Amino acid sequence: MTTAQDDTGLWIRRYHPAPNSDVRLLCLPHAGGSASFYFPVSRALSPDVEVLAVQYPGRQDRRSEPNIEDLPSLARAILGTLDGWLDKPLALFGHSMGATVGFELARMLEQERGVTPAWLFTSGRRAPSMPRDERIHLQSDAGFIKELQRLQGTDGNILGDEEMLRMILPATRSDYRAAETYDYVPGPPLNCPVTAFVGDDDPKATIEEARAWQNHTGADFDFHVFDGGHFFLTTHQTRLLKIMRSQLQSLSSPANPPRTGP
Repeated sequence: MTTAQDDTGLWIRRYHPAPNSDVRLLCLPHAGGSASFYFPVSRALSPDVEVLAVQYPGRQDRRSEPNIEDLPSLARAILGTLDGWLDKPLALFGHSMGATVGFELARMLEQERGVTPAWLFTSGRRAPSMPRDERIHLQSDAGFIKELQRLQGTDGNILGDEEMLRMILPATRSDYRAAETYDYVPGPPLNCPVTAFVGDDDPKATIEEARAWQNHTGADFDFHVFDGGHFFLTTHQTRLLKIMRSQLQSLSSPANPPRTGP
């Protein structure tokens, strides 16, 4: 078994080790995203919170590996890397597709490991029980690229570089397929608190769809709406991280000891 001081191979990136922190935050990228998206989050929260960023297969230094097939399988693969990181409370943060991965991972931690996550933070994603019929992954390359441009989550320089596009499109399209074909299986609500963030002009999640995350927890629920579209979090990082830091720091209060087990 790895220890909390060991990095977990290809899956976990720990940009700013914070061994004296009371809680860790596992960050899960959006479709087409990579662990490095969370470097600024890691820098901002350290040393109060130790941030672990997940690197999915099929991109950057994992480009030669098979792409994502489905979200529950991805969550299970991530679960298998976490044994060495559960010696202190572990919170989860996911943006867009990453929020659904975080939800499935939280379920597995509770049901299979008897570990209640310290918190689940969701961003720019509708609740699992609010499906849509989306088929963007079936579009032509031109249509698919147009969608990436519309969401403004991919570097414009990459979208204009044909060679770079050829490198990122397979993994990004695979991510979209996994997210768009995700099939929510009803089950008991989570035992951890959930905080949901959403942009008021997000084409991928309405305010009502994001608010429905409250139906997936039996613990506290908090909800915040920001100005902006799907990647509102990049322009509202300071405010968003202030909320998260405050909520995570509340876990160390004697009146709110971290919970393990359902």
